[in-house]
Amino acid sequence: MDELNFGWEEWVALPDLGLPAIRVKVDTGARTSALHAHDIEIFGPKSKPKVRFNVFPVAGREDIAITCSAPLVDRREVTSSNGESEQRYVISTRLEVGGQDWPIEVTLTNRGGMTSRMLLGRQALADHIKISATERRLQPELSYDVYHDARLRRVAPKRDLRIAVLSREDNYSTRRLVEAGEARGHTVEVIDTTRCYMAINQMAPEVHYDGNRLPRYDAVIPRIGASITPYGTAVIRQFETIGTYCVNGSAGITASRDKLHAHQVLAAKKIGMPQTAFAASPKDTSNLMGLVGTAPLIVKLLESTQGKGVVLAETKKAAESVIDAFRGLKANFLVQDFVKEAAGEDIRCLVIAGKVVAAMKRTGADGDFRSNLHRGGSARVVRITKAERETAVRAARAFGLGKAGVDLLRSETGPKVLEVNSSPGFEGIERATGKDIVGKLYDEIEARVKPQPVRRRKGG
Repeated sequence: MDELNFGWEEWVALPDLGLPAIRVKVDTGARTSALHAHDIEIFGPKSKPKVRFNVFPVAGREDIAITCSAPLVDRREVTSSNGESEQRYVISTRLEVGGQDWPIEVTLTNRGGMTSRMLLGRQALADHIKISATERRLQPELSYDVYHDARLRRVAPKRDLRIAVLSREDNYSTRRLVEAGEARGHTVEVIDTTRCYMAINQMAPEVHYDGNRLPRYDAVIPRIGASITPYGTAVIRQFETIGTYCVNGSAGITASRDKLHAHQVLAAKKIGMPQTAFAASPKDTSNLMGLVGTAPLIVKLLESTQGKGVVLAETKKAAESVIDAFRGLKANFLVQDFVKEAAGEDIRCLVIAGKVVAAMKRTGADGDFRSNLHRGGSARVVRITKAERETAVRAARAFGLGKAGVDLLRSETGPKVLEVNSSPGFEGIERATGKDIVGKLYDEIEARVKPQPVRRRKGG
C-alpha cells in the first residue's frame, strides 16, 4: 500500500455498510474505532449472529438514515475518554480512503453529542498511515451530496435482511420462502398472523407476538389465508404504519379477496373480465341472469377460494335453483357468463414487481370445469401472448400487489381476468415451469430495501 497522510479529521467511506461518505475524527489515543448507531438489534442464528442498526451519517439530519447490517464479531467492554465503560457490539467492515481499502473493527455506540459520526482509533490505522495532529482533511474530500443522489441505490451493497413471513401453514410455499431467503444469507422468520397483537398509538405503534414486541423487519411477506383476511390485513396495516416494506399491502389484499370489490376494481381500470352481475336480494332472478347472458352461467360465492363455492349452472332452470339456494342461505354471490371456449382451462400468470415471471396453463380434472390444482387439475408451462401478459400486469397493478397470481381465460374477444390472487402458491407453478419464482421475489425485496436518496430540504 502507498503511504497515506491523515489529519485529525478526514472523509472516509464504509462501502460494505452502504455509507459512501462519512466524516471521521482520528484519535490515536483511542484503541477502538466507534460508529454512531441507532436502533441496534441482534438477529440471525445464534451460531452466526448478525447485527442491524441505523446510521445518521450527517450530524443534525435525522431525515437521512441508512440501515446497515453486518456479522457480529464480538461484544466487549469499552471505556470512553471520560472514564465511562459500556458493553458494545463489534463488527468488522472495510474502510475506504484515498483509493485504498482495508478491514477494520468498529464498535457501535451512541455518539449523538459528537459532531463527527465516527471515531477512528489506533487499531484501524494501518502501518503506512502517517498522522498529522495539527492538520485536517489531507485525503480527498467527499460530500454528503451523495445521499441526495439517485445513484445511491445502485451502488448500495447487498446486505443480510431480517424478513417476516406471515403464515399459519407449514406448506411448500412457506418452506420455500424460508429456505430461499436463508440461502441468500437473510434471516426469515415465520409468524402466525393470528398470534400477533397490536399496540396502536401515534407515537410508537408496535406489533407484539407471544408476549414480546416484534423486532423491526426489513420486509414482510404476507401469506394471509382467506378465513382470516380482516385480521390479517389489520396486522399488515400495522406494519405499514411502522414503515416496514410489505410485498403486498393491506388495501390490495382486502380488495382482491372480496370478489365483488375485485371485479369493480377491474372494471374501473377497463380490464377484461367475464360479464358479471351482483345483487343482494333480487326480486326477479331472471333479471339478474339477464344482465349476464344465457345459460350456462357461473354462480360464485364472494368468499370462495380454490374453486369452492363455484357452481356451473348449465341451464336457466339450474341457474335459478342455485341462485335461490344461495339466497336462502343469505350468501353473497356473483353471477358470471361462462366462457365456453376456455374449455375448462385457465392460465395462471405469476406477476412480481410488475412483470410476469412465469405462466402455466391449468386444466380441470375430467368432468370438472374448475381448473384449480387443489381440485385435481393439472398444469403445464404455456407461452402467453403480449395481450395476456399486459392484462396480467395491469390487473396486479390495479390492486397495488407486488406479488400476485392472475388467472386468465382465453376468450374469442381476448383475455378475461377470472381472479387476482394475493397469496398465490409457488409449488404448482415452480414445478410446471422449472423456474425459481421465490428467488425472483427476493430479487425484488433486496432491491426495494436499498437506501433511498433524500430530497434536499428547502434552504439546505
